[in-house]
This record gives sequence, structure tokens and C-alpha cells, in this order.
Amino acid sequence: MTAPTFHSVADAERLAAERLAPDVRDFVSGGAGDEVTLAANRAAFDRVSVVPRSLVDVSGHDTGRELFGAWSSMPLAIAPMAYQRLVHPDGESGVARAAAAAGVPNVLCMLSAEPIEDVAAAGGPHWLQLYWLKDRQVVADLLRRAEGVGCRAVVLTVDVPLMGRRVRDLRNGFALPPDVRPVNIGGDVGERRAGDSAVARHTSAVFDPSLKWRDLDWIRERTRLPLVLKGILHPEDARRAVESGVDGLVVSNHGGRQLDGAVPSLDALPDVVDAVGGRCRVLLDSGVRTGVDVLRALALGADAVLLGRPVLWGLAAAGRQGVAAVLDVIRQEFETALRLAGCRDVEDARRLRTVRA
Repeated sequence: MTAPTFHSVADAERLAAERLAPDVRDFVSGGAGDEVTLAANRAAFDRVSVVPRSLVDVSGHDTGRELFGAWSSMPLAIAPMAYQRLVHPDGESGVARAAAAAGVPNVLCMLSAEPIEDVAAAGGPHWLQLYWLKDRQVVADLLRRAEGVGCRAVVLTVDVPLMGRRVRDLRNGFALPPDVRPVNIGGDVGERRAGDSAVARHTSAVFDPSLKWRDLDWIRERTRLPLVLKGILHPEDARRAVESGVDGLVVSNHGGRQLDGAVPSLDALPDVVDAVGGRCRVLLDSGVRTGVDVLRALALGADAVLLGRPVLWGLAAAGRQGVAAVLDVIRQEFETALRLAGCRDVEDARRLRTVRA
């Protein structure tokens, strides 16, 4: 396939929409409930203006930063996203190869259609994302396997005690095709029922909604890897997480796919950053679409962002090459925005002032 030319992430989104089946397109792009939070995530970015600095020598600049022991070419990692092979045969391995080539970390998703060993073999720094499962042995095995493939961190998603009510999937009676399965944990996600979601049924069967703070100790006893909690929005939860010794947080409302009506992640970010007080890394996801969005998140205190749906749009549009093209667009946009804002590096960006409309 010829490498695509994207001038913006929106170009990839349009091409992906043409190539995906309607129910798959809805699964990727949809949110929970009336999708109020899904829309609010994007609106939150549009309300933030950055105040550039002037008369700064930006002839030399550096867009990279260290994230959990590895250097990233941008303050960005690929978000964990389930069943990437659903949108293109290149799947998780294709995304991983594009991330490695771009020099950014890739978060291996527990709900992957490929074994984490195969995805990690693509190279580059990678982290493992986990959900809290009823079968603890599966979780323990995944932690062991994560260390075996050289993961640099464990990202525990804490905002899915049960799956949000995703109306598009219910209307479509969404289920996975026979060649896409949660190979790392097992289970049936392929039985199609009218008015029901096979993905939600699988979640209900295998996820444990009893996750508590003391369960973090169980994870620490089974891995030496840094622990990151994904799905933190309340500053008190952020403070307690730091006190419990976590190494990082992801301020996230799951891309608007869990609690509809939840605060936009970007709006929650400054209070979480204040609560953390520099004691651990703070990342952000949900709504990031451009390199300017990356700059906005940094200016509001984030150390880095996770990029989600744009990666899937690139994958759907043109496989691994499409992901590479999306990452290149974000890189160009971020580098341009960084320099136009009078910043020489990521830390300069984190000292920028912002104005909210």
C-alpha cells in the first residue's frame, strides 16, 4: 500500500470512515450515553489558548523527554486500545512498529488480538496495560510476561469496574469477527445479539468491579515495574495515589467511553497536577487530536499525553504506514507549535501561561 499523505489527523479520520464497516466505525469513534463527555473532551481543548513567549532563540530545540526510563522523541505514548486488528490486518504489531520507528512508547493493551510477546517483538519501548480481573492468576501471569518482554511500566486502568453504556454498540448488536479475540485472557466476544454488546458481556464476565486501593499492594508484590494508574480525575484520588507510592497517573475519562457527564480530562488536569505536587509523572488522554493539543496539555502541567483514536484512524486508513503518517503529522504540528510558542524544549512548554475562554 502506498504511504498516505495526511496534512492533519482529520484527513486520517475521513479516510478511516470510508474504509471501516459502520458498526466498527461506531465502536472506534463512539462514546457512552449521549456522548456528552466525548464532545466535551474536544471542546475543553478548544477553550484553552496558550500565551506565547517572544524573542526566544528557537533555532535549537528538543521535542523529546524521558518517560519511565526510556527516551521518547515526543512527550507522547500510544494509548492502550482494544482489538486493533479489528480495523486493519496490521493490527497491534503494525501500531507497535510505527511507534518504534517514531521513537515513542507503545502501551500494550491487555485486550489485544495478538499476544503481547508478538507485539513487543516489534521493538521500541513498551508498557503493559491491565484491567483488574476476577481471575487473579491471569493478572499475575500477565505481569510475569510483561517483565519477560521488557515492559518498562504497568498501566492499571482503574475506571472500568463495568463498561459504560455505549449506545451505538447496543444499537448495532456489536460483536467481534472470528479472527479477533482477546488472546491474552481468553473469552468469547463473537456472539452477536440484537440490542446487546458482546464486548460489554465479556467485560461483565471477566472484570472484577471490587478493585480497591489495597489491591495495589497485590500488584506491587508481583512486579518490580513502575506502576501507573489510568483513569484518575479527582485530586483527592491523585493525592492518595501518590501517597500509596504509584509512579505515574493518567488523567483520563476513557475517551468519553465510561461515565457520560464526567469532567473533561483537560479540565481535571490542573487540579490533579497541583495535588501531585511533582511527586510522580502525570499524563493525560481523551481528546488529543493535534500537536497543538500536546502543547496545551503540557502548558497545563502534563508531563506527556497518550494518543488514542487518531492512531486507530491511521491504522484503518492505511495500516502501519497510516499510523506512521499520523504520528508524523503530530510531530510536525508539535514541533512547530513548540517553537512558535517561544519554547526550546518540553520543560519550557510546561512553564507557558494559558487563558481559558
